[in-house]
This record gives sequence, C-alpha cells and structure tokens, in this order.
Amino acid sequence: MAHWLYKSEPATWSWDQQIAAGAGGTHWNGVRNHVAKKNLQAMEVGDLGFFYHSNEGKAVVGIVEVIRPYYPDDSDPTGRFGMVDLRAVETLPRPVSLEAIKAEPRLAAMVLANNSRLSVQPVTEEEWAIVRAMGGMA
Repeated sequence: MAHWLYKSEPATWSWDQQIAAGAGGTHWNGVRNHVAKKNLQAMEVGDLGFFYHSNEGKAVVGIVEVIRPYYPDDSDPTGRFGMVDLRAVETLPRPVSLEAIKAEPRLAAMVLANNSRLSVQPVTEEEWAIVRAMGGMA
C-alpha cells in the first residue's frame, strides 16, 4: 500500500465536506499538474492519504482512502488529466501544521516540507508514521 497527501483549500473543499460525502466518497478532480497526475495514476484502491488544508490552516487534518482508481476528469476539456475517488476514513485528533512538519528533522525530506505547492504528493512509510504520531494517532 502506498501513502499520499492531498491538498485542498478549505474554502474550495474542506475536510468537513469530505466527511459529509460519506462512504461513497467523492472524486478528486481539478488536478492540472503533470507530476500530480502521475501520482494519481499510481494510486490503487485501498491506498491511504493525508487530507491537508492549504492556504487556511496549513495542516494535515484527516485520512482518506482511494476507493476508485484513476479515470478521466470530466472537468478537463483537454482530456489530458484524470482523477481518483476518495472517502474520509478518520480525523486526526490534533491537526499537524506545516510549521510542525518543517520543524521535525525526520521530515526534512518530505515533499510537503520542500514543495508545498504540489497538490498530490507521495508520503513514505516513515513519514506516514511520524505525521500520524504527531497528530495523536497510534
């Protein structure tokens, strides 16, 4: 299983909205970056990821699961980009801020700490465990 991080501006799509989507989840569309596209293409059903509030809050706030693999994004008129479907799994007991991630030496190589603009990012097993622990999860 791979791990990922999905960035969303709360004013556009918030963690509360992701939770409200229920078990059926929702599509993760609108990605228009080729690196992020390759990340979406690599995802498999069952992969888990961090849901990150960007701009407002700048923190990991929850965990999502891929429930449908990559397929065409109907909001892309060019037909070059796709999306996956995600469902909310769990809220972190404590949000983990970008500031806290950057301050943690063991996360120095994390994509978020070095390229916070990439909307869909891989997360290593070690990073996954560290951020979960920082967020109050076992």
